[in-house]
Amino acid sequence: MSWEESTRQKMLHLKLPTDPRWVGIAEMQIEDILVDHAYCEQKAASSCISLIVRYSDLDYLVDTLTPIVAEEWGHFERVMDQLRKRGMKFGKQRKDEYVAKLNDFVKKGGSRMEQLTEYLLMNALIEARSCERFKLLSKNIQDEELQKFYYELMISEAGHYVTFIEMARKYHDPEKVNIRWQEWLDYEAEVLKNMELRGDRMH
Repeated sequence: MSWEESTRQKMLHLKLPTDPRWVGIAEMQIEDILVDHAYCEQKAASSCISLIVRYSDLDYLVDTLTPIVAEEWGHFERVMDQLRKRGMKFGKQRKDEYVAKLNDFVKKGGSRMEQLTEYLLMNALIEARSCERFKLLSKNIQDEELQKFYYELMISEAGHYVTFIEMARKYHDPEKVNIRWQEWLDYEAEVLKNMELRGDRMH
């Protein structure tokens, strides 16, 4: 078993690996990937801010997510720097079909902590998939600067993934969280399997 496969199974737990053709297509559309990535970092920061506002009474959540907001915004600035130094333009935001489909799986209703769990697990899943794709880019594209860039971001996203999972288990029954997490993983695999393979999207 390769290191990548072992990492995917043991740490990220993703049920379906990214189609290996994706990274080759993405490399040929690297400007589109960088633009989409920049918007992904914006949305990651915004998602944490929304949780902080909605659950402002949860001190641990606020204190944990606040530095993640800063880190995600720092990632946005770093992606913008990669665009600028290559003479590329920051284009318009495109519809994120992947995240839209994950949003469809969020359970409505339930207790306040159950709702929090849903959004923490969705965020964890997005971070896990981003981590996997950053790993692919760091190992396979020819641009050495971007190789290093995506390796560094892969490490960061892995840390965020773990943080979201652990926080869900802190605020809700860990056994129930684990069951729901497996449901999320199964659903995400189906989403990925049925999505068009595109190289101009990070997800």
